[in-house]
Amino acid sequence: MRKIAALAGALTAIGPAAHAQETPPAPMETLAAVSPALHAYTQDDLFGSVWGNESLSPRDRSLLTVAALIARSESEGLAQYLDYAVDNGVTAAELSETITHLAFYAGWQNAMKAAAAAADVFAARGVTADELPAAEPADMLPLDQEVEDQRQSFVQERFGNVSQGVVDNTEQLLFLDLWQRPALAPRDRSLVTVSALIATGKVEQVTFHLNRAMDNGLTKEEASAALAHLAFYAGWPNIFSAMPVVKEVFDSREG
Repeated sequence: MRKIAALAGALTAIGPAAHAQETPPAPMETLAAVSPALHAYTQDDLFGSVWGNESLSPRDRSLLTVAALIARSESEGLAQYLDYAVDNGVTAAELSETITHLAFYAGWQNAMKAAAAAADVFAARGVTADELPAAEPADMLPLDQEVEDQRQSFVQERFGNVSQGVVDNTEQLLFLDLWQRPALAPRDRSLVTVSALIATGKVEQVTFHLNRAMDNGLTKEEASAALAHLAFYAGWPNIFSAMPVVKEVFDSREG
């Protein structure tokens, strides 16, 4: 099986910068001078209410936020949110693997920007290369062959005559390799994928990946809370575009 070269090298090849700001990871010292209303919304509603809501753990909220920022190519403030994620219990290995994963779901250059931001955080925290996921792990996660055969058969039949290269790479690189890497739990890998799709308005892909996320352990309540959280980072229009699709997934699983 062809293995994916992890992005860990990019994380260590970029020089360090100053340590990230304290919570909340936003320029609060200048925000009030520009927009007192935005300062109040940020302090009272986003960090005073949303981040403290127990419907999702701070760790999950950090994964959602980091994935959304990477997918939307919003590098401003990303280092602070990566640093905040570590404070909230996300490991450097999990952040590294999230960046690798999102190279495929958000684009290579967005992952490169994230790698540059993570390098600053990792250097400030003294993260070493041996703490990061290997390019070729010794042991991969177990594969549900029946589920993968069904997925591959569907994609082959529908798109094989459109681009066999995409079909083959989707099978070999994504579902037989990337999704089997052990550095990110399947639920978390699904969570960052769904976040990236919703944050960039790719609602056509949400049905498959939200179902997969829920198969991997994400609850309906957590998925609902993720929408409320992502509204602040992806914007209300993207959330309302996703909600009919999410509703269909919920309804189909309850029927």
